[in-house]
Amino acid sequence: MFKSGIDQDAIVQLFSQASTQQGEALRKAVSDATLRALQGRALTLANVRKVLATVTMAASAGAAQNKLPAVDMADLLGKAFAGMDAALLQAVQAQRTALQQFVDQGLALQEEHMKNALANIEQMEDVFFATVGKAAHQASGAMQPAWEQVLTAWKVKGTATGTQATSSVEQLMAQAQRALREGRRAGLRSAQVMMESYATLVSGVLIGMSEAMQSEKSKVPPNKD
Repeated sequence: MFKSGIDQDAIVQLFSQASTQQGEALRKAVSDATLRALQGRALTLANVRKVLATVTMAASAGAAQNKLPAVDMADLLGKAFAGMDAALLQAVQAQRTALQQFVDQGLALQEEHMKNALANIEQMEDVFFATVGKAAHQASGAMQPAWEQVLTAWKVKGTATGTQATSSVEQLMAQAQRALREGRRAGLRSAQVMMESYATLVSGVLIGMSEAMQSEKSKVPPNKD
């Protein structure tokens, strides 16, 4: 079944057969699936919620079917959360990259579209926790305490998404202040027009970032040891 651009059946099967030792493979699979889904749509908070909810429910359903002995359910679901965090981290980075272009062209952070975009970045971690928490409550009874354990642990240490969001907003504000001092207003009208399709632009940036990362990985020589 495909929902929100995600092959839920593949995730269900993955978690239903996974052992605790396969944690890194689970994290990467969830990260890749989440990232592909985010790339396939305008990067709005509504779409982010849909993707996160779909991934959470698929991981829960798969883990509930897992009958392997000595499997730590909280650990398995923790890898799902980590995978979503890794994908959202890239989404925040893509938003920062896109907004930097507008700031460079002189668009003020007080402009409505810019304010909304910054607010979306600031809310990303809260949306992350709230969406996963809501979807976890819809999971089977055995999965709910495991999810609660995962969410409690991550709220204590914080997510990479939240850290990047805070850093991105601070950097953009500092950059905007420098641009204001320098009187930078080149291409202001074109920046305003582009900002109106900001969410779609960010999706394109996110795809480009992923392609660049894959290209860099392909250049790394294989380990002969």
